[in-house]
Amino acid sequence: MREALFVKQNSDKWKSYEVLQTNNPDELAHRFIDITNDLAYAKTFYPKSQTTNYLNGIASVLHQAIYKNKKEEKGRFARYWKYELPLLFYQYRKQIVYSFIFFIIAASIGALSAKYDDRFVRLIMGDSYVNMTNENIAKGDPFGVYKKTGEFQMFFQIAANNVWVSLLMFVSGILLAIGPVFFLLRNGIMLGAFEYYFFSKGLGTQSILVIWIHGTLEILAIIIAGGAGLVLGHGLLFPKTHTRLFAFKNSAKDATKIALGIIPIILLAAFFESFITRHTEMPIWLSISILAGSLIFMVWYVIIYPIQLYKRNQTSYDER
Repeated sequence: MREALFVKQNSDKWKSYEVLQTNNPDELAHRFIDITNDLAYAKTFYPKSQTTNYLNGIASVLHQAIYKNKKEEKGRFARYWKYELPLLFYQYRKQIVYSFIFFIIAASIGALSAKYDDRFVRLIMGDSYVNMTNENIAKGDPFGVYKKTGEFQMFFQIAANNVWVSLLMFVSGILLAIGPVFFLLRNGIMLGAFEYYFFSKGLGTQSILVIWIHGTLEILAIIIAGGAGLVLGHGLLFPKTHTRLFAFKNSAKDATKIALGIIPIILLAAFFESFITRHTEMPIWLSISILAGSLIFMVWYVIIYPIQLYKRNQTSYDER
């Protein structure tokens, strides 16, 4: 992009940042992030121009306005999960939807494959797991696998594994977004075959009431991690008017924030699986309450709240 066009497209916004003062920490943070993005672009393409010096001056003023108040820094993490992460969910909602679609298609493939090929379940889940589960079903405790290991040991093992899988799915996005699609398909097929196995044994409803106590958070977090991987690859595949390197740096920053932001959800899912799922005889109302509460929270935090937050920010910006 020519420097004159770059200045013409953004000059009104820059002037408003200089003239319109605000003490709102969220607005200051938004302005600072926005101006530093423009500054990075200017440094890349017009390193010795007056435009770069001008943007550097605005960025310095905003930086001082943000960090002069020590109290605000203490709330940095709270603001991240309250504002920044939900807005990233909204910004990259298409990638998250694509991730969800890939996963659902894969789960359907897994279920259909298990239905029409008796060997498929053993191929996916392994002979040892299927034999063990068959023995547990014969004993009247089909989900006894969740009781074999101590709570704390199980928690650390599951948490470490799920965090690793999610981060691997995210990082694999650097392979032109092929990696996340592969992992989404693999995990989706495994889930589809896994669930069909229990439905074929007449344990479908029970499997939902037990397994999805932790599975709701775990599976949705994996889907979001897949979305983060697609975000990472998006910058490489579709740089638009930016250089491929510049677009990749921006997408990598946002994808990393999404991937790290869902770690608490993954840890909560591991806690449920280790400490709660093992109580397979809990009242049905309690199981449904945990499952429904998890689903409602994820739908609200990933879909509804980001939309509300975006509309609120747009209204505030228009009023100015």
